[in-house]
Amino acid sequence: MVRLLHSADWQIGRAYLSRFLPENGHALAEARLQAVERLAALATAQSVDMVIVAGDVFDAQTVTDRTIRRLFNALAGFAGPWILLPGNHDAALAESVWTRAQRLGAVPAKVHLALKPEVLLFPELGLALLPAPLTQRHSYGDLSAWFDTAETPDGWLRVGMAHGGVQGLLMEGFDATNPLAPDRAERARLDYLALGDWHGCKRIDERTWYSGTPEPDRFKANDAGQALLVELNVPGAVPQVTPVRTAQFHWQRLEAVLQVATDVDALIAQLAALGPSDVVDLSIRGHIDGAGESRLNIALNQAEARLRHLGVDRSALRLALSDDDMATYTESLHADGYLAEVMAELCEAQRQEGLSAQTAQDALALLLSVLAETASL
Repeated sequence: MVRLLHSADWQIGRAYLSRFLPENGHALAEARLQAVERLAALATAQSVDMVIVAGDVFDAQTVTDRTIRRLFNALAGFAGPWILLPGNHDAALAESVWTRAQRLGAVPAKVHLALKPEVLLFPELGLALLPAPLTQRHSYGDLSAWFDTAETPDGWLRVGMAHGGVQGLLMEGFDATNPLAPDRAERARLDYLALGDWHGCKRIDERTWYSGTPEPDRFKANDAGQALLVELNVPGAVPQVTPVRTAQFHWQRLEAVLQVATDVDALIAQLAALGPSDVVDLSIRGHIDGAGESRLNIALNQAEARLRHLGVDRSALRLALSDDDMATYTESLHADGYLAEVMAELCEAQRQEGLSAQTAQDALALLLSVLAETASL
């Protein structure tokens, strides 16, 4: 029996600074390298014969030399072999991240760079590997088509590797470039076809799988953060494929609708259950009174300090202040005279409909936050 570990879409060198605070973006970027180290440890623990990575090892051709060296250093935990396939982010151009890695002398002997569409033979395993590397970022033909006529030794396992979109089986438009035939494994008599590009774990058929990225990188519920342990017995037998969790961080998109006080309680409890490994995008809509607003702000501030990342969209949440709320704010924040009049006008305006109400709500929330901060000094 041959045991493979199938992974893809590491995108080492990816930066998250445009969407996250610098400290969070750095941690998420580091998590991708740490995921590779965990894969190496997993491969050793599971006594696999080979690790195959189906494209997008690097996020871009322009990653630094240090990033290249760090990636290959991260492979040290497994004695190999490793098979790395170029994808659309790190295509095997005439001059590429791969040629730079070779010039740096960073590629260990145990690592095989599948830079050409040619059969790779592993006699000790009785396995023939058929890679379909991308040699440019976008291709409009099926680069795995050559598998169909590729000759391999009789009685050997045939394993394919490709990076792209299986036509007609993923989200609309995903297969516009780098298309792959949905029945390629059958046509090419493959025992297993390892795919990359779709960042979630997905079974296409019993012999064709996307492993997904080992560390999630977006807010999409598609079973990202896994690798696939693949067991191949004899040529022609159906492989046994087992997903294995590899993720450090849990990315999730949450939505909350606030109508009554108990809705605020439920959201606060949900936030309290989250921890340092959570990356959260939270959308809140509905309406909330002054007391609920104060409680929610405390909970959000605590969660922001505890979670790896908390992004909050409150644009559809209306602050509905009662007369009692206004009196409480006026007294506790020492807002009297002109300030009290402004607060009353904004409170009345935000009860209306339309854009002006949203503007009044935003202004009132900003004013209250400034007053609260001043009062605490």
